Amino acid sequence: MQVRVARPTRDLAAARRFYGELLGLPVVSSFEGHDGYDGVIFGLPDASRQLELVWHEHAAPAPTEEDQLVFYLGSEEEVASTTERLRAAGLEPRDATNPYWGKNGGVCFVDPDGYWFVLSPEAWPEDR
Repeated sequence: MQVRVARPTRDLAAARRFYGELLGLPVVSSFEGHDGYDGVIFGLPDASRQLELVWHEHAAPAPTEEDQLVFYLGSEEEVASTTERLRAAGLEPRDATNPYWGKNGGVCFVDPDGYWFVLSPEAWPEDR
């Protein structure tokens, strides 16, 4: 089974820079003018998972603190490195509502549309 998570964005160019350049996700596809929609699709580490960000003049993001993407980076060093890159770009970590992340080394941020994402030092086992 393949999975693609899609969510709206207010500024597709900013979202593309953020997820593509700052977080390093590869762009696997993009589209413009598809019945009034523009979008970009990022590949996640497993080719069967993707993140699609879509812009439409009537689409408005409505994130909550529980709308999270969790990036399992596999080590504390990778979390620290990514956190420093995000801080250098002007983002500051936030305290998650769910205390699990703080207790387990996760670092939380908010993307340009207000969606939360977590950098976790945990590795995601293939058998989960």
